[in-house]
Amino acid sequence: MTPEDLVELEAIKRLKYRYLRLIDTKEWDELATLFLPDATATYSDGKYSFEGRDAIMGFLSDAMASTNMLTSHKVHHPEIELLSSGSARAVWALDDVVVHLDYNITIRGAAFYADDYVKVDGEWKIKHTGYERIYEEMQPRAEDIKLTAKKWSVS
Repeated sequence: MTPEDLVELEAIKRLKYRYLRLIDTKEWDELATLFLPDATATYSDGKYSFEGRDAIMGFLSDAMASTNMLTSHKVHHPEIELLSSGSARAVWALDDVVVHLDYNITIRGAAFYADDYVKVDGEWKIKHTGYERIYEEMQPRAEDIKLTAKKWSVS
């Protein structure tokens, strides 16, 4: 592995971290810039499958639009393979939490993302992203749990 390879690996890590931050903060316009126009996505073991950046963004922005749906996505243990100077593949471990105040539930889970990336004009872009669940659990939020902070205001 060369020093240049390490730079590319770090750039891919930063792309994935930005992807998750923008989902959690609901910054849809900036998130869209991370995808190729013909990108694909498969979420929830392929239950949701999309072709094209517009379809992916339509799903994400619609499914996660409510400011009463709070999410935290964390990826770790990246296994990134540089396939060529302009393409790469990665597997990421995912831990996520969803607090949905409209339904008074908390969802927790773990999954593995499998992503493909392409470098365009010196920048890595997402060609494909998707995950398969290891587990997911849902539980009602206890009456005595009070949300004390929220990006979009406190309920």
